Amino acid sequence: MATIRGWPHRTPDTGHRTPDTGHRTPDTGHRAPSVLGADTGADPVFGLSPEWALAEDGAPVADAMVLSHPTQLDRLRESCPEAADTAVLCGDPCFDRILAARPRRRAFRRALGVRPGQRLVLLNSTWNPTSLFGDGGDDGDDVRVRESSKGAPSDVLPLLLSRLPELPVDEYRIAAVLHPNVWHGHGPGQIRLWLDGAARAGLTLVDPVTDWRQALIAADAVVGDFGSVSYYAAAIGTPVLVAAPGLTVVEQASQVAEFVREAPRLDPYAPLRPQLDAVLTDGRVPPGPAALTTSCPGESAGRLRELFYRLIGIPEPAAPALLDPLPLPAHRPARATAPLRVLTEVGHREVSLRRFAAARYEPDGPGDGHLAVHEDTLDPGALDLADLILQHTPPGRPDDPRLGPPRQWAAEVLDRHRSCALAALVTGPDSCTAVDRTGRAWELTGHGLDPAAAASALLAWRAAHSGGAEPAELAVRSGGTVHRVAVTPSR
Repeated sequence: MATIRGWPHRTPDTGHRTPDTGHRTPDTGHRAPSVLGADTGADPVFGLSPEWALAEDGAPVADAMVLSHPTQLDRLRESCPEAADTAVLCGDPCFDRILAARPRRRAFRRALGVRPGQRLVLLNSTWNPTSLFGDGGDDGDDVRVRESSKGAPSDVLPLLLSRLPELPVDEYRIAAVLHPNVWHGHGPGQIRLWLDGAARAGLTLVDPVTDWRQALIAADAVVGDFGSVSYYAAAIGTPVLVAAPGLTVVEQASQVAEFVREAPRLDPYAPLRPQLDAVLTDGRVPPGPAALTTSCPGESAGRLRELFYRLIGIPEPAAPALLDPLPLPAHRPARATAPLRVLTEVGHREVSLRRFAAARYEPDGPGDGHLAVHEDTLDPGALDLADLILQHTPPGRPDDPRLGPPRQWAAEVLDRHRSCALAALVTGPDSCTAVDRTGRAWELTGHGLDPAAAASALLAWRAAHSGGAEPAELAVRSGGTVHRVAVTPSR
């Protein structure tokens, strides 16, 4: 829903003019609404009640109130019939831009550094205190919560973040979109501080203004709350795990409340991977968002322009009305500087591996383990325990003078950390140079595989084939995908 003709004549008093930074999430003093006409409990219907739709003299505040679906018109007629004649069904331009950009999904996934065999999981939060980035809410009236022996979680996000190390980094790519008001309320420094541990384990924060739609299109699954990102995800058929349903702040008769009741619910106390695998395998989403987001998909630009020109009283241009396409985001590859626990199984020319960032316990499963640590780790003591030490050159600068040539950098690292068996300098998105303690070096190149994973595979193969000559090519199996890595002795 949107209004035309500038700002409304008056704005209801929310108690605060800026988000309240003294709360875990920004709080406007008013229980914040969700998407598509959902209201806030006993409060009037957000945007569609007399408080919002009528001026002090009782006249509609707008010449035209733009709605995206007839269900919103029904709600307007029920809550504020005096403004119903101003309603115009024009669709949803935001959703239309998402629909138009879906053919570029692979490019968006590459921009986010999603590699073959990986599944992108997008975390998202709106800005209500009961949102995912709040405390998750107290939905004690929900039957499923009442039947749980643990009750409602007091703070979902820390529980969820503590589960992320359960996910193998070569099988899951994690990104997060936080509502702009979350950033505004707490400040970028505080947000990044709270999420620093997750970022060091590979979490990428997506720009909530320019890039969230592209991330949504790229995602394989969404873990979120009752905000619009979760609703849009379901509308394009992406599975959603609802981590904070907000049933105490969303009007129970709204389509948003129906969606969060029907969508699978995340149990933050249970292992995360089985829950993600279940929704990814099932693939079903509640039908409401796809049916109710817009009644005229792809038509919003033409309808809105016709309305605008009619209101200002001049002829509409003959050229078609078009929306700006979603731009290709900057390349944001995952980079884990937290220690990686690596489990490997070695065959004649194949290495299977799983890597876990910031693992608090030894990962379950077969295979031999080694520790791979980035030189920029938060804990320098981990470098003294590392079997493999990693570093990345800046993008486009494989010969960064600060690091020196790969052999020089590796020699310095191996001299400082005497228990390390191999040092690997990542020089490109698909390549690295690995050097052992004798000074032997190899160029590892494998399209689609993290070069750091290729270095771990080489380390494991050499340990299992002591004294044997390295093959010209290694098959590295990760997450059900087999990658071919060229192993070239470096001069």
